[in-house]
Amino acid sequence: MVFTLIGEVKGIPVVWQRPDSIAILDDKEAQERLERYFKILRREALPKFLIAKMIEVEYSDDMSLEELWKVHAEKMKELIEFMREKDDEELITLWKEGGFPKRNLLTLKRDILWKILESCHFCEWRCGINRVKGEKGVCRLNAKAYVSSVFIHIGEEPELVPSYTIFFSHCNFKCVYCQNWDISQIHSGDYIAPEILAETISREWERKRIRNVNWVGGEPTPNIHYIFDVLVKLNAPVPQVWNSNLYNSLETMKILLGTIDVWLPDFKYGNNECGLRLSKVPKYFDVVARNHKILSENNEEVIIRHLVLPNHFKCCTEPILKWIAENMRLDKTRVNVMAQYRPEYKAHEYPEIARRLRIEEWERAVNYAKNLGLSLTM
Repeated sequence: MVFTLIGEVKGIPVVWQRPDSIAILDDKEAQERLERYFKILRREALPKFLIAKMIEVEYSDDMSLEELWKVHAEKMKELIEFMREKDDEELITLWKEGGFPKRNLLTLKRDILWKILESCHFCEWRCGINRVKGEKGVCRLNAKAYVSSVFIHIGEEPELVPSYTIFFSHCNFKCVYCQNWDISQIHSGDYIAPEILAETISREWERKRIRNVNWVGGEPTPNIHYIFDVLVKLNAPVPQVWNSNLYNSLETMKILLGTIDVWLPDFKYGNNECGLRLSKVPKYFDVVARNHKILSENNEEVIIRHLVLPNHFKCCTEPILKWIAENMRLDKTRVNVMAQYRPEYKAHEYPEIARRLRIEEWERAVNYAKNLGLSLTM
């Protein structure tokens, strides 16, 4: 007997074992806050990375990073104006006609990333090492990207499943309770040629087995140059999901804007101290709050994940949820208050998180979020 996991409703892939993946298609709150994403799923709009490919750019390989950034700033303005002038139907027609300029805004972004790799500052560690020459920073990666696994994920938020998930090895965080520590802290995985990965993504999209490409890890940020290598090769109109700790540098945020359709950031800690103690990163709240605000200022569609930690309601959960309510565009933001915490990796060395989350702790967080008027998903 053949067991069918994935089907179709209204032309959109669903997971039969996840009835919420079907119900979400009629969920008014979700449809309003992720309006463009659902239009892409209905094949009524294009993902942003394909529109960026339509913007012709003149630049040369010998230009400095500073010169490339100036061109990028000009062309991002052009992209915004282009999307204002063209309706979705026109953009789809242009995509179907094909013939993207050889050098375009997406290739420019890709080439800037490879320049940055020579003095890496993809994230706010800003290691400044030359990964092209084989040097390794906090993430312990040189220029090569290692994919730990690629599969159709059915355990994500109902808006996203079935999700074509690319898990990268390595991370720029060292979370003491990491549930994926075997790939984030230990080297694993293999290199996949960008054209091969682009081909498999296209195939799954055309078969209507996936709703999106979900870049995750580990952490996708140290591998962003590789991700853009894949996007340059990809021509299928599949939405892109950035599933990240969002400890990105400002430069990385500039590159990602105009290419990502749904942002899926973690918001872990409500202060810098917990971030330093439990994830070993400096200025956690300052950086991640700044980047969330950039998303809101640019009208991006966002699903924020907050994993509720035992004994961290007052220091983390409460201030994060309050910050979201006061700083994010709530008409474009969904929040997942997560109860999945379990003490993994080195959590037993930290007494306050050395146990599972209690149901009443999670319910307290959910009720607080509801009272703030946040739109919740699970």
